[in-house]
Amino acid sequence: MSNANLYALFLERFPDDPSALFLDDVGGRRLYYSEIPRRSGQIHALLHQLGVEKGDRVVVQVDKSIEAVLLYLACLRAGAIYIPLNTAYTPNEVAYFLQDSTPRVFVCTPQNKAALAPIAAKAGVSAVLSLGASGEGELTDALAGVAASEQIVEVAADELAAILYTSGTTGRSKGAMLSHANLASNAQVLFDYWHWRSDDVLLHALPIFHVHGLFVALHCALLGGSRVIFMARFDVGKVIAKLPEASVMMGVPTFYTRLLERPDFTRETCAGMRLFISGSAPLLAETHREFEARTGHRILERYGMTEAGMITSNPYDGERIAGTVGFALPGVNARVADEHGREVPRGETGVLEISGPNVFSGYWQMPDKTAEEFRSDGWFITGDIASMAGDGRVTIVGRAKDLIISGGFNVYPKEIEAQIDELPGVRESAVIGVPHPDFGEGVVAVVVPDGSAGVSEESVVAALRDRLARFKQPKRVFIASELPRNTMGKVQKNVLRDSYQDIFA
Repeated sequence: MSNANLYALFLERFPDDPSALFLDDVGGRRLYYSEIPRRSGQIHALLHQLGVEKGDRVVVQVDKSIEAVLLYLACLRAGAIYIPLNTAYTPNEVAYFLQDSTPRVFVCTPQNKAALAPIAAKAGVSAVLSLGASGEGELTDALAGVAASEQIVEVAADELAAILYTSGTTGRSKGAMLSHANLASNAQVLFDYWHWRSDDVLLHALPIFHVHGLFVALHCALLGGSRVIFMARFDVGKVIAKLPEASVMMGVPTFYTRLLERPDFTRETCAGMRLFISGSAPLLAETHREFEARTGHRILERYGMTEAGMITSNPYDGERIAGTVGFALPGVNARVADEHGREVPRGETGVLEISGPNVFSGYWQMPDKTAEEFRSDGWFITGDIASMAGDGRVTIVGRAKDLIISGGFNVYPKEIEAQIDELPGVRESAVIGVPHPDFGEGVVAVVVPDGSAGVSEESVVAALRDRLARFKQPKRVFIASELPRNTMGKVQKNVLRDSYQDIFA
């Protein structure tokens, strides 16, 4: 049996050149490919000293850093299960994750250790270490004098590499179990599909506790032996300064809207760029058009989720259509189905279901929830409402949980948002359903103006009167300065529903 360890796959692809740069931190720190075996091997040896064996969990809630990436690679080498947590999670939320995953080791930021160490002790975690944004902390200190392990633990393809907790907008968070094969297959498909080149330079301003920043972006770079311009967070000025050195950028829609707000973001800034990719939240068609007019580049929009990595992508060669997420990736099967799992006719709306080597094996410690989410024939029910064109191109209409049922009619928020977003003076909008005494749910729109024209509840209602069927028209429109978003840029509709739930009471 060959070793299916994902780290072994990366190691095969590392450049022979000892001066080949992996992480080029804009703060001035660097990690070379030639250093990865020793430095990750040291952390592997330390984890072993702390009692971490194959299959043990390591939970990590730290700021983005070179050392955080090395810790991830060390966990792969050790056959441990890596569990990254959003840095915005509160101690109360962290307590749930620690109790649920029962890790051997927990790594947190130095500033949070005093608050989190007692919580970890209560959850039975045997070792808690700190790691700071500049690599400082107990984890780094503990490496002094530790000899690097040369071992890459043998794992089978279906053994777990990571557990990623979903955001838990409905009920408690679920831990999606991802195997070495899940991650390897997805990385290799994306590497080929996006025509990754040996001289590509990736601009990386995403967080690394998430599929997008950790698995999609860094895995492609590792397979390519690529240099990564590594930024702690998205800073529009720093991104514009560094873009001339890059060839690929992966971002969320907010990255692109912020760039377009800057007059110094020009076609010349992007002259050396090969590919701009957007995901994690829907990209407005207007942003797509404006970006192309400014730069000459059509953003490549793709679609994925925690449970499966990337699922579809607009083509590298071929038409990238705004508002669609392209075609199922090679090896991934996709269908749009009714509530019984029967495929609906092309062009009709249903729930997107998928199968393929990228699809996770289930939710950690939740066999009943896992069984609910899979069909008897093995297809995973994504919960995303979609349509598929005759040629297989997929358009995401919204989340099933965001579906509004008003007066017995199904209302898809994205259809209404698309109409509102086209109105003069509107930057963006979000449409939700809230309890209504007559209709069950009432349609409510929350609109963010761009300041160029007067936008009011009356003007939006009047503009939609002839554009949408009456049952789809918002019963109330609220003007807001911004929409609540999570760290990946997704609008938090659950927060909006909580804010406006009593307006029809």
